[in-house]
Amino acid sequence: MAQSTQRPGSRLMDRPEYKSKPKPLTRSPETTVFDAVAAMSDKNYGSVMVVDAADKVIGVVTERDVMNKLVGKGMDAKTTKLSDIMTANPRLAVETDDVTDWMRQMSNERFRRLPVVDAEGRIKVVFTQGDFVSYSWPELIYQARSMATANVTRNFPYYLIGGGIALYSIIMVIVVSML
Repeated sequence: MAQSTQRPGSRLMDRPEYKSKPKPLTRSPETTVFDAVAAMSDKNYGSVMVVDAADKVIGVVTERDVMNKLVGKGMDAKTTKLSDIMTANPRLAVETDDVTDWMRQMSNERFRRLPVVDAEGRIKVVFTQGDFVSYSWPELIYQARSMATANVTRNFPYYLIGGGIALYSIIMVIVVSML
């Protein structure tokens, strides 16, 4: 993915989640679905990254893949390999990519897990849509504050006139009531 103009803190690797997330669950394409699901269950993970010998992502298997491609088709988890049900060549982000670019892509293209790799293509972390929620709320609040400030600044003369009229009216009511 092409990098856009970088804003401070806008790279995937700048997110607090990047450093705090545990290492992704990885398995080889020859691993059985049964063994992968056991590991997913043990770690409470929703996916497993299928990697080659160089630790480069070649596929992704999610809970949904297990349900739709294995259980839904009556396949045997103990004999089916990850390579049989994985989503091959998944979208991969590089750790220096822009957060908002990937938020937009994940939303538009309807995928929930984003493997993030280093410059050599090795898996570093998996971001989920939920990880981006912590980014989007502060960003939305900041944008709302900026818009409100711009609106008040742009309309300041009207607020000044309105405030003056209100103050004059209050003073006149007080003066008239004292008579």
